[in-house]
Formats: sequence, structure tokens, C-alpha cells
Amino acid sequence: MELVTNVITSPSAQRLLLLVHGYGADERDLGGLLTYLDPEGRFATVLPRGPVAAPGSPGFSWFDLGAEGFDKAGFDSALDALDALVDAQCTEQGLQRGEAILAGFSQGAGLALALGLRRGAVTPAGVLAMSPFSPAAAGVDFDWDAAGHVPVLLQHGTEDPLIPVASSRELAETFVGHGVPTVYQEYPMAHQVALEGVKAAHAWLDQILAGEQPSEALPAPPPEPLVKPVTTAAFDAEVLRSDIPVIVDFWAPWCQPCRQVSPIVEQIAHMREGSYKVVKVNIDEEPALAQQFEVQSIPLIGLFRNGRMERKALGVKARPELEAELGMLVIP
Repeated sequence: MELVTNVITSPSAQRLLLLVHGYGADERDLGGLLTYLDPEGRFATVLPRGPVAAPGSPGFSWFDLGAEGFDKAGFDSALDALDALVDAQCTEQGLQRGEAILAGFSQGAGLALALGLRRGAVTPAGVLAMSPFSPAAAGVDFDWDAAGHVPVLLQHGTEDPLIPVASSRELAETFVGHGVPTVYQEYPMAHQVALEGVKAAHAWLDQILAGEQPSEALPAPPPEPLVKPVTTAAFDAEVLRSDIPVIVDFWAPWCQPCRQVSPIVEQIAHMREGSYKVVKVNIDEEPALAQQFEVQSIPLIGLFRNGRMERKALGVKARPELEAELGMLVIP
């Protein structure tokens, strides 16, 4: 597979930087990061285009995504194509593959991690993964002995609705447990790249070029949320068989009114702790629950007791009005 590729370089370039875009983008997408990531022109940056047209977007992807998961064969094929591209570009640019940095965002970040750490790989000087699709989900066979010499910078948004931040936290814990020099950073953002993260990546690259293998203690896990997300698999135990009444916030990430009512639901959770359990259901991720309880408009707040939805309130309302519609004794 021959990839369409954009190469940005300078006379001072001493190493290769592979920068792999995410779903729905193209070979130009991440080039704008170089202003902050490599203002000195130290890298010959290779920006390839994914081989698969991404439905519903103007760009491309590296492998197909569907309701039943991702295309494993497409993932493996893209990985082999990127492997061959790095070899070819190192030869063309007269650079050493072992000194390359492999980087990417989303799908591209997962591929960069797999390319640098899989068994049989030529290990790079470092891997930068921004909001990665976890290569563990693709069944990548990591070479932990070799990976112990490859610094990894993992970055993720705490509000990412597409790839949960928990997947990168788990990945960071796995890397640290196997002795991989790891720096893990979180930012208050969705599925995107933060300017602060790119600046931090530039500082990390400075350390790599200085011959260091930076690693940091993982940040403490966040506290349990006041309003716990509940999946279809857990709904029966968490809601229908609960010993106390349960308030369920049916919502979706694209729903602006849902964002308006969310702080009110959190206030109820705080004020009613011990008397009511308060949870939320993302109807995009749990369509079976939305269908089961006939959730046709959101935000919809339901009161469940004794295994059934007793009452519901639709739309954004002040807390006293919402509690009254749910049949709760209103707290001043």
C-alpha cells in the first residue's frame, strides 16, 4: 500500500518525525502543530494520509469503524504501510530510523504506539500519543523488553466523548508496570489537541534530543463522580434492583440542554446523598436503554423505584421544579 504523504523539512533537520492524523482528517491536518512542536526545524516531518475514505467527513481514516467495532485487518494493513513508509523516508532523507520520533492523534496515535512498541519493531527514540485509540484493543503484541528503552508521552482529554480517558490511564499504568519510561498528562478538553499539550510535547522532545528518557509518576486517579455513568450491562444492578430510589439522567454529548441540566442533577446528587442514587446514561452509547424506556427527547430525567420508571421530567428546569415533577419532597 503506497500512502499519499506530505513531507515538511528544513536544512537543519536531523531526525525523522512521523505525525499520523486521526479519523476524518488528512495529511495536512497535523502540520499546523509544527509551529509549536518543532519551531526550530529539527525534524523532517512525515505526514501521511490514511488509505480509507471516512464516511460523513471530508477526510480519511486508517481503518474502518463500525457499530460492531473496528477493522482489525485494516489496522494491521495500515501498520505495515506506515512501517514501510518510515523505512523509505529515513532512506530518502538520510536519517536513522532508531532516532525517529513516532507521533499521532487518535487512530494515528494508536498506530504510532503499535509501530514503535510491537514485537519485531525497530524501536524509535520516542513515541508521542495524543488521545490514542488503544493499541491493546487491536491485540498488539508489545515487546516489553525493547519498550523499556522507548520513552512514551501519553496525553488525553478528561472530557473526551469518543475515546474515554480511562483507556489512556489504563494504558499508562500498563506501560509503567512494564518499565516503559512514561509521562502521562491529562487536559480539560474533549477529543482534540490542547495547545498546552503541544507545548509540553515540545519540552518532552527537548529531553529526548538531549539523550534523556523522561518519566513521571502517574497522577492520582480522579475522585468518583457525583453522578456515575451506567451502562446497559450494569443498569439492572445499579438501577432496577437498587434498594433506594434512583434518579437517571438520560443525555448525549451533543445535547446542549443536557449540559445545562447536568449541574442541576449534580446538585440533586449532592443534596440527596444517601436517600437517592443519581446516575446518568449516554443514549448514544446505550441505545438499548433509550429504546427500552422510550427516551425520544433529551434531557430526560427519570425516577426509578422498585424496578420501574415511576416518573420523568423532560427538558431544562430549575431544581425545585425538577424535583416536584419527579415527586420528590422539594428541599429549599
